[in-house]
Amino acid sequence: MPTRKKHPRLPNGYGSIRYLGKKRKNAYAVHPPADLDGNRPPALCYVDDWMKGFVVLTSYKAGTYTPGMEATLQLPDETKHLDNLTLKILADYNRLKGIEPEEPEKTFSEVYEAFYADKFAEGNKYSVSTVKSIKAAFRNCKPLHDKVFRSLRAQDLQDILDACALKYASLELIKNLYRQMYKYADGQGWCDKDYSSFVKIKKEDDDEHGTPFTNDELKLLWSNVQDPIAEMLLIMCYSGWRISEYKSLEVNLEKKYFMGGMKTDAGKNRTVPIHSVIFPLVERRIKQYGHILPLNPNDFRFKMDELLIRLKIFSTPKHTPHDCRHTFSKLCEDFSVRENDRKRMLGHSFKDDITNKIYGHRDLEDLRIEIEKIKVNL
Repeated sequence: MPTRKKHPRLPNGYGSIRYLGKKRKNAYAVHPPADLDGNRPPALCYVDDWMKGFVVLTSYKAGTYTPGMEATLQLPDETKHLDNLTLKILADYNRLKGIEPEEPEKTFSEVYEAFYADKFAEGNKYSVSTVKSIKAAFRNCKPLHDKVFRSLRAQDLQDILDACALKYASLELIKNLYRQMYKYADGQGWCDKDYSSFVKIKKEDDDEHGTPFTNDELKLLWSNVQDPIAEMLLIMCYSGWRISEYKSLEVNLEKKYFMGGMKTDAGKNRTVPIHSVIFPLVERRIKQYGHILPLNPNDFRFKMDELLIRLKIFSTPKHTPHDCRHTFSKLCEDFSVRENDRKRMLGHSFKDDITNKIYGHRDLEDLRIEIEKIKVNL
């Protein structure tokens, strides 16, 4: 016949856990410490396992015991329960010793919630589309939600992007959320390193596909150039930048060029002359707004759709801001802009073209001669 398991002897003044016999469902009586005369007080509760009694006594000594809490205790039948039970005992022990408990590590979700509350605090103005984009990106990181933020590494973040079947634009939103969360977490001391900087989108950019505006459609935009959305579309059609690049674009009105870019090594820090036909438009917007694109890209897309419907400019599929980049590329072809200069201005790599990749040297005025080949037929 198996003997009953022996349990550790409790310290004097800790209380007692009495075994009442195997026939009882809750066979352990949990008593607080005896009084000064050595009398045992009534039981705090009855439990079915000695360890539960130990947790109750520790909580009682720490001042965190509440009647009935024993009914919610779970013994370590799995790792999560073991971790929770251990944390509770340690927390109560620290209170007994007068040690202030350390702040628990933040999970990915907790960092997100704090970041979200800070970013969209009252007084900070953001569009509805920006809020929705942040929320969507967080939902697409579900496998990370319960993980401790400080424990995450670049591969954890990368795995989310690699496994995501959504379009390139959605992956960009996730990567951007990583960047913002790590910046916020660093300021709070919740991370040791910004692992978001090591993450890459490996999927081909499906936004690169598009339909150029036709000559007739460009004429219609020019005839409505007083509209700020039409004006912006024309600037984009004659410069070739991505909609997301205009926010951080350097505009030099004195020397008449744009500089900036993102996504690829070839696309970063590239210089594109401002075509003479759009220079007055660029100058006006800089003076009025301080930069070229005052709207959030998603808000611009919405207003662009409204304008094209109003002007009865329809295409299948419907035009997107990225079609302006395709329009610039087509204009370069139509007006015989040198192919290597077209690639430079679009930020495309030369790949196996070693001559242009290594030995191609073109200055601003060389590119200006090429871009001015593009003529506007109003």
